[in-house]
Formats: sequence, structure tokens, C-alpha cells
Amino acid sequence: MALIYDAELRPGKMELISGWLPGTWWFPSTEPVTVRKLASFRFDDPDGEVGVETTIVEAGSAVVQVPLTYRGAPLEGAEQFLINEMEHSVLGHRWVYDALGDPVYARALEAALLSRQPQAAQYLDNDGARELLPETMQVSSTGMPDGAGLVEAPASDPEGWATSVLTEGGWEFSVVRLLDLDGRTAPDPSLTATWEGQEIPVVLAWGLPLNP
Repeated sequence: MALIYDAELRPGKMELISGWLPGTWWFPSTEPVTVRKLASFRFDDPDGEVGVETTIVEAGSAVVQVPLTYRGAPLEGAEQFLINEMEHSVLGHRWVYDALGDPVYARALEAALLSRQPQAAQYLDNDGARELLPETMQVSSTGMPDGAGLVEAPASDPEGWATSVLTEGGWEFSVVRLLDLDGRTAPDPSLTATWEGQEIPVVLAWGLPLNP
């Protein structure tokens, strides 16, 4: 479960993302860009301490997956992944990270890809009363392939994707940054999503065993 607050954020999430994208190695422009949110989902942090949110944004001609984590204190050793700091009118000062550098995201992605852990249900906190929020995107995992599928898995990631890679639990997970909306597939286990206006499943991430 993810608890959402009706809060004022400074800077706002879209402002934060638009300022960060041009400085990344994979974004196709180094110029300032206006971003528009298309959809988002969250993973659970079992400890309830870290917000784990993935937002899909339109940025110029690109559609970008932006996984973020929100923390109440700096994450030691993750300075290169710090995107910015923000003020949350309910939770106070927050540190916002590119989730690829956060172990909480790595464990959540592993659970989603290998165990088909679903996205978190999101509840709006309204003075202590909780209201279930509708999902803005539908996320699906193929789960673990069978033994034959693992044996036949490709030795390396498919080419041509703008991805960032993390390792967790003996697996290498590739997270797609610039999304392909035309139905391109990836090896299983893979994570795909649809949202309003995007009926063709879009690959968000996939995994390959480090020692198949």
C-alpha cells in the first residue's frame, strides 16, 4: 500500500523531472524541456519509509520512464543519483533520487519481475481517512520463464534500447528509459504497462540471470 497526501511540493515533480532530463546521458536533448505527465504507478516499500514511484512523461518527441524514490534523509553512497531536494508540506524535507541507485527500488523491481508482485494500491490520506485512488496505468509481469526459457535466454540485452542496468539477487535488470510505444518485446521475465491512450503493452524492464 502507498499512502498519498494532498500536499504542496516545492519544486513540483514535473519541474524536478524537466530540470533533470537534459543532464542525463540517455535523453536526446541537452536543452530545457517541458514535460507532461501521462501516468504513474508505485511499488511498495515493506518498511514504509521510502516512496517508490515511476512516472511516464512526454518530453518533446520522447516518452520517458522516470523511476524515483523519495526519502526523509540522504541515502549514503548515492550522491550521484540525487536528482534534487524538495519540500513536502506534510512530510517535510525530502531527498529525491533516480531510483536506479536505490536498493529499495532494486528489491521492488526484483519482486515485480520474478515474483509478479503487483503495483501498490494507492490511498489518499484525507485527515486520517483513506480513499482508494484509481490506477492511471496497468502494470503486468510475465514472471519467471520456465527452465527451458532460462537456458535459451539471450547472452546479452537486446540492442537499441536506452536502458540503465542494476543487479540484484543474481540477476541483471534493464530498465528502459526512452520507451518504445510500438509493441517491441523483451526477454522474459519482463515488465510491461498500458495507460490511457496506449493500448499496446510497453516494455518497462526485463531481467537476465547473471549465471544462467
